[in-house]
Amino acid sequence: MVDLELIRSDFPRGQFRFVLFDFDGTLSLIREGWPQVMIPMMVDVLRQTGTAEDDETLRRIVEEFVMRLNGRQTIYQMMQLAEEVKKRGGQPLEPLAYKHRYHGLLMQRIRGRIERLAQGQATPAEWTVPGSHALLENLQRRGLTLYLASGTDLPFVRREAELLGVARFFGEHIYGALDDYQNFSKKMVIERILKENRLAGEELLAFGDGFVEIEEVKRAGGVAVAVASDEVNRRGIHAWKRDRLVRAGADLVIGDYRQQEGLVRFLMGE
Repeated sequence: MVDLELIRSDFPRGQFRFVLFDFDGTLSLIREGWPQVMIPMMVDVLRQTGTAEDDETLRRIVEEFVMRLNGRQTIYQMMQLAEEVKKRGGQPLEPLAYKHRYHGLLMQRIRGRIERLAQGQATPAEWTVPGSHALLENLQRRGLTLYLASGTDLPFVRREAELLGVARFFGEHIYGALDDYQNFSKKMVIERILKENRLAGEELLAFGDGFVEIEEVKRAGGVAVAVASDEVNRRGIHAWKRDRLVRAGADLVIGDYRQQEGLVRFLMGE
């Protein structure tokens, strides 16, 4: 039996034509640990306002909005940071400035991973959720059209997808954050898939580890697989992720794709 947690047993199976994937944490592990970069950076920014709140209080506040907005473009987390600075009487920087600061810190953490992949010193399998390539091959072989949508900036998504050997499964259907942030959202991608291909909601399947993509796919009438990946241990289900994704409306929960063949058969109603 496939290792999955069925949250809703009545969702439609076997009608899927299109599949939407999130990227970081759903396929890619290159950016594993990003909250440990973003949250301390934001706590430091808020501490500089002179607030009387202690670091633990600030950390809880920051963690709540960072993870609630996970799946949207990074700029939205930075816009919320600017609001939090204002609330504490500070003068915030532009959200884009905070985003650039965060990305500089994140690159310090992940640059070595990217370089090892680019030089062939690391394999794509080492930096993807286990079973990712086999799952994508299986879905493509069955004739489903695959889309990739990420809250990470588009140039980085394209490059990292190439390094991980997954870009070929999506072709031109790779979407990511833009400097003009109002011209991209996962909701917009979902609406475009449905409209351009005249899909009914139940013909759309999605895999994601962020609140936003699960919520938006369910709102559109699609089926949402929560990928509650443990990005550090690379096995099992991350309980905190799982609870949030269930609240977002996930139909079922998995930890990785090691049992992808059985999972796909189940989803296709076989």
